[in-house]
Amino acid sequence: MEEAVDLQGRPYSHLAFIWTLLAGTFTMSISQSSLSTAYPTLMQYFNIPASTVQWLTTGFMLVMVVMMPVSPWLLNNIQFPILFVSVLALFDVGTFIIYLATSFPLMMVGRVMEAMAVGIMFPSYQTVMLRITPETQRGSVMGMAGLVMGSALAVGPIISGIVLKYTSWQGLFVVFMLVVTVVFLVALKTIKNVMPQHKAHLDYWSVLSSVGFIGLLYVVNQIGKTAVNWGWMSGLLIVSLLAVAYFVWRQFHVATPLLDLRVLKTVNFDLAVLLTGTSYIALIVVTIIFPLYYQEVLGISPFASGMALVPGAVVLSLLNPLTGKLADRIGFKATMLTGMTMIVLGWLWLVLVGGRQSLVAMMVIAALIEGGNAFVMMPAVTLGANSLPDQLISHGTAVITTVRQILGSTGVAVATLVLALVTSSHLPRMSRTAASLAGYQAVFLTFLAVAVVGWIFAAMLRDGRQSTKS
Repeated sequence: MEEAVDLQGRPYSHLAFIWTLLAGTFTMSISQSSLSTAYPTLMQYFNIPASTVQWLTTGFMLVMVVMMPVSPWLLNNIQFPILFVSVLALFDVGTFIIYLATSFPLMMVGRVMEAMAVGIMFPSYQTVMLRITPETQRGSVMGMAGLVMGSALAVGPIISGIVLKYTSWQGLFVVFMLVVTVVFLVALKTIKNVMPQHKAHLDYWSVLSSVGFIGLLYVVNQIGKTAVNWGWMSGLLIVSLLAVAYFVWRQFHVATPLLDLRVLKTVNFDLAVLLTGTSYIALIVVTIIFPLYYQEVLGISPFASGMALVPGAVVLSLLNPLTGKLADRIGFKATMLTGMTMIVLGWLWLVLVGGRQSLVAMMVIAALIEGGNAFVMMPAVTLGANSLPDQLISHGTAVITTVRQILGSTGVAVATLVLALVTSSHLPRMSRTAASLAGYQAVFLTFLAVAVVGWIFAAMLRDGRQSTKS
């Protein structure tokens, strides 16, 4: 295996380091994507409605987003081996609490701990992989990162379904605990101190104001839901926007910002942020909206609709390492233009063909859009990093992951709202299935427009670090 040298000049296995890092991220990604399969079981076990059990995902997302901006400070002030095993331990303890939970609130405590760990891990592992990899090889390495995350998306529902078939819902979390514990033990040997520290005090006002992101996402996730108190929500939205505005202002006016937003002064980085967000919107809308289409329009079972997503996720997984190498060879602009073209063609197919699509056609379209995502999302992260000085990479990846999560959540909220409004407007004069089909057509048209905007962003890119400064 290839050997490298840590900050103390000691040799270590670069390959073992990378695979340990990815194994931890892979397990956390599965825990995030597979839980929805267990919702019916959890609703029955705790005697709670669907609106309550969904907090296992909604609350997870809110906590994760607010932890992402803290990751650069943690990387700068804590040696990476300590940070990595601490995050694994936090996730493991949270999972153990969920396993022992006798009530839903206690389960939420464990889920919040898992979300804190994931919120720190996702930006951090990308930052470390980018920092220890030569710029000319970053596309290939981040392609492997994309493979791991894409594979988690593909196998998460499968693993969850298998475990739930043969054991209780607690068995699912036993699997997570066992894997994370093994990764923890391996990490003690393989994870080395490779990130230079630049110690600084923690700006508590920035941390406090970053909670505005939670309020903002919470309001976004209420869009399209019934029985929402929009008077209260409007007040929360205003307060959250003011908090986020103060957070942004403060990052430019303190000596050691929590999240250095000077990265946004780099044109290519801004385009990379928008492109990773645009491609993620397409990916998450496909994974949320297509199963609903399968059930409401095609009339297939929830289990079959979930399994119909697997081929697209497999395509995403297989293409990710290839697109990383492609970006290193032909450039990021050409690679991402290819990906955005695939995404545009997928939505365009749905809009132009119209009518009721077959399951096979929908699966091919999903694979086309998710395959396009492989050409865009991780290459955009890599290009964003290449556009920045090394000392700002941790801040850049935190910005990208935070914005991506917010845009993805907004995309789902918009899709849900468009679907609900258009469907209800057609119900008085046509059948439920026909009205639903009209709603889905409106959703497809909306995200075709988003994809076209993303294609324009890709066309504006410039390859190379030297030409990226505004």
